[in-house]
Amino acid sequence: MRAAVVVLVALLAIVSSANAQTPQSSKDWPPCNRCLTGQQERDAAAKAKTLPFKPRDFSGVWGLAANGFNLDQRAVPPMTAEGQARYAAAKPGLGPRGVPLGNDPLMICDPVGYPRSFTYNYGMEFIETPGRMLQFFEWGHTWRTIWTDGRALPVNPEPRWYGYAIGRWNRDTFIVESSGYEERSWLDQDGHPHSDQMRLVEQYRRVAADAMEVTITLTDPKTYTAPWVSRMTLRLNPASEIGEYFCVPSDEELYKKVMREPAGGVVK
Repeated sequence: MRAAVVVLVALLAIVSSANAQTPQSSKDWPPCNRCLTGQQERDAAAKAKTLPFKPRDFSGVWGLAANGFNLDQRAVPPMTAEGQARYAAAKPGLGPRGVPLGNDPLMICDPVGYPRSFTYNYGMEFIETPGRMLQFFEWGHTWRTIWTDGRALPVNPEPRWYGYAIGRWNRDTFIVESSGYEERSWLDQDGHPHSDQMRLVEQYRRVAADAMEVTITLTDPKTYTAPWVSRMTLRLNPASEIGEYFCVPSDEELYKKVMREPAGGVVK
C-alpha cells in the first residue's frame, strides 16, 4: 500500500506539471502564477519589493508558488465527536493519511469551496468595485463576492460552496465575516471537515509593497471545541496574471482510469 501511495504522489506531480500552462513569451500575456520558472519567481519577488503601494490597494496577484500558505495545522483545535467521525471518514489522496483511492470531493470535481480555495495557492487577486470586493482564484477560475454595501449576513442562509461574506475597513485592515457554507467541502487536502454552522472572520492588512498579513479565525461549535486561528503572509507576484485552471470532469475520469485506479491496485 505504501508503494502505491508513493506511485500516486509521483503521478499527481507529473499530471500537475503537465496541466500547468506553458510560460508565455509575449509581453502582452504574462504567465499564470504557477507557470513562472524559479528565476522568474525570484525576479518577481525582487521587483515586488520596489513597487509603490497604498495600504488599501490590494490589486495584483497574490501568492508566489514558493510562498505556500495553509490553515495552521499546528493549531487545529480538538474536535467534537461529530467532527472526529467526519474526519475519520475522510480519505485524502495525498498527505500522511493519503490512500490511492480516496474520497476527496476534489476527485469528482466538486467545487473546492472556501477557505480551501484560498489555501490552494494557485494565485488569487482582489478586484474592488462599488459595493463589493471580488476575491478571484486561479484554481477553478472562480470568485467569491464580499459585499461592502452595508448589508448584514443572512440569518438562516441556504448553504453555498463559497458562503455569504460581508466586508468593511477598519483603518487599513479589511475585515471579512462570512457564514452559510456547504458542509460537503473539505477545509484542506487532509480532510478536515466543517459543518454548515462554520463562521469565518478574516483580516487582511497590506504591510509592505510585497506583503499582506492575513489572519483567519474559524469558529464551528459542531465540529471544533475552540476557534481555529491561522496567520500567514501573502507575497505579491507582479510578473503574472490569473490563468484558467479548471477541474474538468472528463479529464478527471480519464485520470482516474489511467492513473489512480492502477496505483490503487484496481485491475479491470
